[in-house]
Amino acid sequence: MRALFRRTSPETKTILFVCTGNVFRSMVAEYALKAHLASHHAYLVGSAGIKAAQQPILPLLREQLKQRGIDPRGHRPRQLTERLLTQADVIIAMSTDHQDFIKREFGREVPLFSQAVSDTIEPVLDVHEVIPNWETRIPEARDYILSVIERIWTAMPILLPRLPKP
Repeated sequence: MRALFRRTSPETKTILFVCTGNVFRSMVAEYALKAHLASHHAYLVGSAGIKAAQQPILPLLREQLKQRGIDPRGHRPRQLTERLLTQADVIIAMSTDHQDFIKREFGREVPLFSQAVSDTIEPVLDVHEVIPNWETRIPEARDYILSVIERIWTAMPILLPRLPKP
């Protein structure tokens, strides 16, 4: 199995974002934080899903990431495991479902994304949780997906100083 985190030094800190499928929320958070860190080598960033089935990234997501200078072609959904949790210094759940899953399955308490950023409890919901039948409600789904990307992206400068120092 390929290691998610390859520490370059003992001081390197690892951050893991967790969602359901690892093709939307946690993936966007991973790439957004990497982009905001630029070439800062003291952090390793990854993402995983509690049900990470192999599925394609939505074209809208791919397009939005490319507009931000990120090429997600190499991204493969990764299943959350005990090993990934053990390797991570900081684990951030995108929603309360993920937070509950990690506590139930692995006995770990982890913060929500909103708690890590602003000490609030506001889950980042998946599109199907907000818009039933989202596949047929394209304009609403598109707007919601764009709002989630923007929410995650703009939160990164706030999250950075809250991360543990290497």
